[in-house]
Amino acid sequence: MKKHSFFRSVCALAVPVALQSMLQASFSVVDQVMIGQLGGVEVAAVGLAGKFTGIYNVVISAVGAVAGIMLSQYMGQKNTAETRRSLTVNLRICLIIAALFTLVGIIVPKQIMSLYINDHATAETAGRYLAIVSCTFLPTAGITILSTYLRCMEKATLPLWAGLASAAVNTCLNWILIFGRLGAPTLGVTGAALATLLSQLVYFVVVLGMFAKYRERSKDAATGTFAWRQYLSMLLPLLVSEFMWVLGENVYAGIYGHLGTDASAAMTLTNPVQSLAIGALCGLSQAAAILIGKRLGDGDREAAYQEAKKLLFYGLAGSLMLSAVIFFVSPRYVLIFKVETGIRELTVQLLAVYAAIMPFKVLNMIIGSGILRSGGKTTYVMAIDLMGTWLFGVPFGLLTAFVFHRSVPLVYLALSLEECIRFAVSLVVFRRRGWMKRLEA
Repeated sequence: MKKHSFFRSVCALAVPVALQSMLQASFSVVDQVMIGQLGGVEVAAVGLAGKFTGIYNVVISAVGAVAGIMLSQYMGQKNTAETRRSLTVNLRICLIIAALFTLVGIIVPKQIMSLYINDHATAETAGRYLAIVSCTFLPTAGITILSTYLRCMEKATLPLWAGLASAAVNTCLNWILIFGRLGAPTLGVTGAALATLLSQLVYFVVVLGMFAKYRERSKDAATGTFAWRQYLSMLLPLLVSEFMWVLGENVYAGIYGHLGTDASAAMTLTNPVQSLAIGALCGLSQAAAILIGKRLGDGDREAAYQEAKKLLFYGLAGSLMLSAVIFFVSPRYVLIFKVETGIRELTVQLLAVYAAIMPFKVLNMIIGSGILRSGGKTTYVMAIDLMGTWLFGVPFGLLTAFVFHRSVPLVYLALSLEECIRFAVSLVVFRRRGWMKRLEA
C-alpha cells in the first residue's frame, strides 16, 4: 500500500470512529455539564455510577475487540462463511453478558454505589441513576458488535451517523428532562438517566437498520465446528485484562471517594475532557486493529509492522497537540460548572497532570488495543495491563493517598505513572514481533 493510500485508509477509518467516540463521550459531557448546574453531590453521583457502567463497557469492549480481530482477519482472507459465524457468536455472547449486568444494576444499585463512597446522599442519588442507565446495557451490546462489523467492512461512517442521531436525541432530552422544559417534570439526575436510555435505544435501532441494509449476504456456510479453543484463547485474556483494568480504575475511584466528595467531584469534572481527548484519537486504535489485522490475514507481515509504526507516530503527534490544548483551556473549562471554588481549583490541577500523561495513554491505546491485539495474541496485552495496574498503579495510589497523605493531584500523578511503565514494556513486545499471527479458520 502506498504511503498516501495508507494515510487515506487510516483517515477513512479513524476520523469517523473518532467522531463517533466523541459523540458517545458527549453523552457524559452533556449529562455532567447539565448536572453540574445542580451541585457537587449530583456531579459526584453521576461520575460514580459511570464507574460501574465502565466495568460493563470494558467487558463488552473485550468481546467487541475479539470480534474485530476475527472479522478483520477473515475479511482479509475473503472467508465470508467464517465472517458471518464470527459475527453471530460474538453477538450472542455480548447479549448474555449484557443481560447479567442489567439484572445486577437494577436489583442492587444503591448497594453497588455504597462501595464507592461513604456519603449516604451521594450513594442514594447515584443508585437511582444507575438503576435506569443499566437498561442501556442490552442495546449497547448490539451497537458494539454491529458497529464493529460495519467498520471492518470499511463503512465507518455508518455508525457515525447513528451516533450523531443518538447524540442529538440525548442533548434535547437532557435539556427537557433535567430542568423540566416544555412542560415536562423537573427530574434532575433521573432525567439525565432517562435521556441516556432513550438515546441509546435510538442509536441501536439506527445501527440495526444500517446493518440490515449493508451487510454482506452469502449462501456459503461455515464448515466444521467453531474454533472455540482459538476463540477463548483470544477472549479470556482480554476479559481478564479489561476487567482487572477497570477494577483498578474503580479502586482509584474509591480512593478519590474516600478522600472526600470534593475530590470525587473534581475527578468527575475531568471525565468529559478525558473522554473527548481520548475519543479524538481512539480512531487510530480502531484503524490499527482493522488495517493491520487485514494485513496479517493476508500474510503480509512486513507491511503490517511498518504501518503499525506509522500509526504510533500519528498518535504521538496528535496527543502532544491535544495535551497543549487541554493545559491552556482547563482554567476556562471549569467555569461552566456551578460548583465550589475549591472543586474548580482541584479540577484544573488534575487536568494539568492529565495533559502531561496523555501522550502515554494514547500510545498505549494504539499499541495495546490496536496493534498487539490484531494478531490475536491477547495474552501479551493481558500481562502488560495487569502488571501496569496492579503492580504499579494501585500500590502507588494507595501509598500516596493513605500512607503519605498527599493531595489529590499528587495521588493522581502517582497512579498515572503506570502508563509510562506500560508503554515501555509494550514497545519491547512490539519490536520483537511475536504478536504477528494469522488466524486459522
